[in-house]
Amino acid sequence: MFRLPALSASVADARGRIRARLHEWGLCAETRDDASLVVTELFTNAVRHTDSEKITCVLHDAGSVVRVEVTDQGRGDAVPAAGVARADEEGGRGLLLVSVLSLAWGSDPAEDGTGRVVWAELDSHRPPR
Repeated sequence: MFRLPALSASVADARGRIRARLHEWGLCAETRDDASLVVTELFTNAVRHTDSEKITCVLHDAGSVVRVEVTDQGRGDAVPAAGVARADEEGGRGLLLVSVLSLAWGSDPAEDGTGRVVWAELDSHRPPR
């Protein structure tokens, strides 16, 4: 688990931390790449769409599945949903990308009653030993 300021500059730090942890766990490059992209999208959404000061990221190793959780402080009013962006729009495709890369994804209220946990589960693609 790590907690970072809710700033655009923190997105790269979150991505790097996830890549390093998955490398420590011995997961393959494909899983590291997919998880990095998922964390980038979820963390960016928490920065852009909430009024959070801090964002927490947790990574769980469940054997065949890696679960990424990004928790904001809940000052946004929208429930995350994959949207449809027009061809000329620069944004709006992040959660669609998350849905393609993940086995499952969703959101839940944070345990403390404030904030939202947006999570994604990815196939761990462990290399043979």
